[in-house]
Amino acid sequence: MPMQRIETIDQPRSEAAAAGPQQLLTFEQRTTRLDDFRNMLVWGDNKLVMASLLKEFKGRIDLISIDPPFDVGADFTMNVAIGDERETVEKEQSALEMVAYRDTWGKGTDSYLHMMYERLLVMRDLLSETGSIYVHADWHVGHFLRSVLNEVFDEARFRNEIIWSYRKFARVSDQFPKSHDNIFFYTRGDTNTFNAQFVPLAESTIQRWGTKKRGGKDPYYRYATDEESQGAAMPDVWDIPLPIGANPQNTGFQTQKPEGLLERIINASSNEGDLVADFFCGSGTTGAVAEKLGRRWIMADLGRFAIHTSRKRLIDVQRTLTAEGKPYRAFDVFNLGRYERQWWQREHLHGADDEHRRVVLEFFRAEPLSNTPSPLIHGKKAGALCHVDGIDSIFTRGEAQELAKAVATAGGHECYVLAWEFEMDLRLTTAAIEKELGVKLKLIQIPREIMERNRKNPPPFLEMAVLEAEPVYQGKGKDRTLDIKLTKFLPSLAEVPSKELEALKERAVQSGFDFIDFWAVDFDWTPGKPFNHHWQDYRTRKDRSLKTVSEAAYHHEKAGPHTACVKVVDVFGCDTSITVEVKA
Repeated sequence: MPMQRIETIDQPRSEAAAAGPQQLLTFEQRTTRLDDFRNMLVWGDNKLVMASLLKEFKGRIDLISIDPPFDVGADFTMNVAIGDERETVEKEQSALEMVAYRDTWGKGTDSYLHMMYERLLVMRDLLSETGSIYVHADWHVGHFLRSVLNEVFDEARFRNEIIWSYRKFARVSDQFPKSHDNIFFYTRGDTNTFNAQFVPLAESTIQRWGTKKRGGKDPYYRYATDEESQGAAMPDVWDIPLPIGANPQNTGFQTQKPEGLLERIINASSNEGDLVADFFCGSGTTGAVAEKLGRRWIMADLGRFAIHTSRKRLIDVQRTLTAEGKPYRAFDVFNLGRYERQWWQREHLHGADDEHRRVVLEFFRAEPLSNTPSPLIHGKKAGALCHVDGIDSIFTRGEAQELAKAVATAGGHECYVLAWEFEMDLRLTTAAIEKELGVKLKLIQIPREIMERNRKNPPPFLEMAVLEAEPVYQGKGKDRTLDIKLTKFLPSLAEVPSKELEALKERAVQSGFDFIDFWAVDFDWTPGKPFNHHWQDYRTRKDRSLKTVSEAAYHHEKAGPHTACVKVVDVFGCDTSITVEVKA
């Protein structure tokens, strides 16, 4: 299944480009960017992602480190911050994650192990002959997972069971507190990349034995000269605390692992320039550490919020490395398109688009209509007509025009448009249609929850997010520069728990900008091309402020009309984009 590149991110270069041709030339002469590889961040089911990667990367990945879900019935609901203050709101796991994890555990441990077995087989094919894989587990499934790894990689390729102790605080109870996880280390072939790691010697040991090399008398220690480091071979028990509380590494992501843990794995089993992959990337720790250590990387995750968290984190790494004069690589964001809906249609709807419309209308609690004056009208609810867009379609401006005419011909004045995806800037079109034809089109995103197996209660159907922006010009003639100002944002609140929905709706109307976590501008966007991050701003755990006017002072080399694209990601990880027509 072909992957679609949706974003290109090279923050330092784009800042130079925004400042003008001379600054860009100077940047290109001094940049620390490495152009041998563009790192990859992929949103999608890792089974499909890895299958897509096989064509180009079979036998080419040097190290895989994964932290798959291993808690039966785990709840991935989490709290996210909104606004400038330390206020938080609960975010439910996305419907896609919910479906995936419940299907994974649907038949207990057997279904989980089957899921892992399928994926580990593909990972084995992606690994190079000298490559290694580290698989994170705990007491829930660790003993079962070890058997699966033996089957896939061969027991002879087992190298270590690493015990990671994370010093978790726990209440006194009738058992010893659980404060460690297991990491299984296997290799693809009989030989593998391995760089011995060391821990500092105790002061008493140094005083007793000195610092000079002692030949073969003490095989457990490596003694070095006074100018070099000294230490003992690192054992398979690692004591590394969790990144919690005020720890600067803490992203707030529920399953985040400390960077020190990945540093040991990546340093031990790869070399600078090697390719490292993580197909359950979560908050992006593997990619962040790989970037800092000069490795190339590929990461994937099913969760949209995970991809958003990782994107912000890797932009931060880019900025930090550039400021320190250290090398870095640009990265691209990919997805696999509409595969989850195609799978749902094939497996549960038996391929019928009419059945898809029936299911959507049933959850929307609308009355299906069979004999209508137009094939574009499919139902009716509370006096308004309903249109259900195709399962594999994007509702476009052209469709909006045709639908509005059909509704007007049928004597209607309002129509609910239920669709999975909408073309950018559609609200501008619907506003013009309402003024021209007197027909109001209410754009409702179909919630992914309807794909959940055995779902009976209807999930909330909410109008799509509202985003408005305008150009800001400075200077005249050849010196004219461009920035973008956000003027309005109203989030969709699609992943907000029902119990908090009404209160947050009111808050969103009053302070919509409080729900923006990240926004970026492509000042010279072209339809059909990936979104190029020319400028971005985002909130962090330390700094909750957010600019509402870009500070790029962008200069177009060619005079005339151009199209800027504005992308906003809300605190729940949902993105909304619009275009703004600008002049140069």
